[in-house]
Amino acid sequence: MHALDVLGDPVRRRILELLADGERAAGEISAVVQEEFGISQPGVSQHLRVLRENGFTTVRAQGTRRLYAVDPAPLREVDAWLDRYRHFWTQSLDALGTELARGRRARRAAQAADPPPGDAHDGIHDEVRDDARDAPASRTSSSSDALTGEAAAPRASAGEAPGDTRS
Repeated sequence: MHALDVLGDPVRRRILELLADGERAAGEISAVVQEEFGISQPGVSQHLRVLRENGFTTVRAQGTRRLYAVDPAPLREVDAWLDRYRHFWTQSLDALGTELARGRRARRAAQAADPPPGDAHDGIHDEVRDDARDAPASRTSSSSDALTGEAAAPRASAGEAPGDTRS
């Protein structure tokens, strides 16, 4: 079986992810995979066998337990095969890294400039402002708009209709 055929199965990829952090007992692997994928214990055993027979894992006995670990050799072979295609994405990732760095430099330069009049620049709220600027575009309603500094409309409390100004 070709390495990419072995790795093409999501169950086997998940097993390798579990083993990436170190050796695990077959029962522990089986419990996680059964819960996540809803397959039987014999099904998990079949996936472990495919990984073992194709050199992706090693197994050793410890009493009645079978401990599995990743064998990195086939993964190095996959990495070497992917090397031929890596140029398709590394240039784009390098360009993205450059643009992110430019944005950070521009933001730091803007922050270093004098704050606008009336804006108390005590440095305490700078981190909150940075977090708000870096937040995703989708925003939830809050007491103030962190990106513009404008106050949001007050929320109606229980028993009040929206827009009801009685107090």
